[in-house]
Amino acid sequence: MRHRIKGRKLNRTASHRKALIRNLANQLFEHKEIRTTTAKAKEARVTIERLITYAKKGDTHHRRLAFSFLRQKETIKTLFDEIAPAYTERQGGYTRVIKLGRRQGDGAPMAILQLVGFETLADTSKPEKKKKPKKKEEKSVEKDINAVDTKEVEIEDVQVEENEKLVGEPDKVKKETPAEEPKDVEEEKPAPEEVKEESEEVKTEEPEPDEEKKE
Repeated sequence: MRHRIKGRKLNRTASHRKALIRNLANQLFEHKEIRTTTAKAKEARVTIERLITYAKKGDTHHRRLAFSFLRQKETIKTLFDEIAPAYTERQGGYTRVIKLGRRQGDGAPMAILQLVGFETLADTSKPEKKKKPKKKEEKSVEKDINAVDTKEVEIEDVQVEENEKLVGEPDKVKKETPAEEPKDVEEEKPAPEEVKEESEEVKTEEPEPDEEKKE
């Protein structure tokens, strides 16, 4: 039976537990919202609301009480000058605990501890994923691919038209081929009659050495 047992030990000694709650309070007053385990958030919530009540009173005695616990001058200024005036008409319930589910790894239940009325000032929430730039990039890539495809189709159409023209006019291609070059080659060859005359001259010149022998 848990009769007359107040608070959570959080598996820590008294000094370690006090230092933990001090750090959580300082971070909450600075950032207006923190993310921690559910047990730590509920345990720190009690001390944080007491400190806000000190700040609402605003005298020197309560300022010293708050400083004896927080031990940071900057957070004392924000607590007394910025946070406390926002709760002048509010009687308790200065904080809110929002459960987030279990943490990946050890499965500890997580929660957000935030100050009521300062939700818009918090920047610790997860940023939303920007999907619009990705869609634009995909569209630009698709446009480039379509442009390349259309260019290739146009080139293929031009090539097909040229081939059809060549295939449809084979006679013109044959007529355009020059036939004068072989005639020039034939003209350079010696005529057969001239070759015969040269051979006869050679034969007539051969009997000269016999005449010399007779003499």
